[in-house]
Amino acid sequence: MSLDRMIEKIAQLQNPTVAGLDPKLSYIPEYIREKALKEHGKTLEAAAAAVLEYNRGLIDALCGIVPAVKPQAAYYEAFGWQGVKVLAETIAYAKEKGMFVITDGKRNDIGTTMEAYAAAHLGKTEVEGEVLTPFGADALTVNGYLGSDGIAPVAKVCKEQDGGMFVLVKTSNPSSGELQDRILEDGMTVYRTMGERCEEWGKELPGKYGYSGVGAVVGATYPKQLGELRKALPHTFFLVPGYGAQGGGAKDVAPAFDTKGLGAIVNASRSILCAWQKTGAAPEDFAKAAAAEAIRMRDDILSEIGKISL
Repeated sequence: MSLDRMIEKIAQLQNPTVAGLDPKLSYIPEYIREKALKEHGKTLEAAAAAVLEYNRGLIDALCGIVPAVKPQAAYYEAFGWQGVKVLAETIAYAKEKGMFVITDGKRNDIGTTMEAYAAAHLGKTEVEGEVLTPFGADALTVNGYLGSDGIAPVAKVCKEQDGGMFVLVKTSNPSSGELQDRILEDGMTVYRTMGERCEEWGKELPGKYGYSGVGAVVGATYPKQLGELRKALPHTFFLVPGYGAQGGGAKDVAPAFDTKGLGAIVNASRSILCAWQKTGAAPEDFAKAAAAEAIRMRDDILSEIGKISL
């Protein structure tokens, strides 16, 4: 099962974190941008070329430290088909370097449309008898608020193609409580209800370390809810955004973990991507600065949760 491989990589590197690859041109050193502009002019091709070089540098520096990367699809779609091509190339390069890849697409639909999303990001597509891999990520973030009709097609592809998913449960944004904290007739919150659906959906994708292939997105900005959900959802692995730039710290994410130091993978994007700018490092050292921040983040979290064991 896909998330088993991620868990094994987390334990191997003793690092329960994922680097979000959410590139803006302003994050990329000027010398990389100038090189791309010289070759392609002020075009989407130039933007895409700069992003790809930047991403490869980051992956090279992080692959021995961080078990996974999480490219957010929107940042690539913003550069048109050229950017979407870079998304595919980034995924392939990260996997070549042995990293687990979570595509952050938050896809949400039903039936054959959701099957198409799942096939695109996690599975295979047939072209005149040839079976091809469109993107080839290991896991995909999905929005479960259409219910089982939107999850079952993804679970089917996950079972067939060894994929995994992370369902939005309690997100890290300030307004998440407008809907997710609402109390339903049975006395449970919307987010708790969604979490319990993840436990149920996960029975179709059991894993060998006690966690299923249906994970949950639970924000570091809500540590109390993290702890509540960890106790309530013993078979659901958490993807935890909100560390770093959004204000979450090691003490905030600690409730997401079980007694073995498993149960969650914590995301940081801007704090890693922009480390060279924040520390005043030379532009040529952007990747070294990212690696240093990734190590600091790892050590910060391990100081709270201890050694990770399978």
